[in-house]
Amino acid sequence: MSKYDPLWLYLKERQQKRYQLSYEQIEKILGFPIDHSFLTYKKEVEQYGYQVEKISLKEQTIVFKQKEE
Repeated sequence: MSKYDPLWLYLKERQQKRYQLSYEQIEKILGFPIDHSFLTYKKEVEQYGYQVEKISLKEQTIVFKQKEE
């Protein structure tokens, strides 16, 4: 089990094609702030049918999109 599982499950349960979440929203979902380790774990989201489309350090957002099958 990954420390990011609550975020992956959040995405999967909502079944939207695209999400843009702020770092603050992600922190509320996870219960802790994201850090550089997110870059290591971001590939896990593919197991839940999504991929990381864009990470914006300036806007402090991450865009997730549903994987096309």
